[in-house]
Amino acid sequence: MNSGDIARAIVRVDARSHAIVRVQWSDGVSVDLDLGMILRDRRFRALSDPKEFKRVHIGDWGHSIEWDSGPELSAEALWLLTLSATGRSDTKEFLEWRLRHGLSLSGAADALGLSRRMVAYYSNGEKRVPRTILLACKGWEVSEAAA
Repeated sequence: MNSGDIARAIVRVDARSHAIVRVQWSDGVSVDLDLGMILRDRRFRALSDPKEFKRVHIGDWGHSIEWDSGPELSAEALWLLTLSATGRSDTKEFLEWRLRHGLSLSGAADALGLSRRMVAYYSNGEKRVPRTILLACKGWEVSEAAA
């Protein structure tokens, strides 16, 4: 994420059962995440062994979770899963739009005619993203594709 976004780090991770991890974030959010869909990818084949899955630990500086057998998941990807798991699909959709287009807070603000501060509020989940803004994101994508 870019300057102005909240820098969240993973402060604790525990395997709850196979494919479920509890992640605690530096801002106090704690959530159980189902990694079942991700684990179907062949790159995560080693984690089909429940003993290996339980060996999950935090990566450097809390920016990922990883296993000694090699697989790793970024904090950014886990945060998007956290948003879904906590009912914040509005924030998830907004962040995915920003990430997909490589937009900084200022770039997103310019694209949508918003203040940089409001984009930061939406990106950090401090304020719910109104449906009209999410529709504006879709409209911006269409206009960019046509250009």
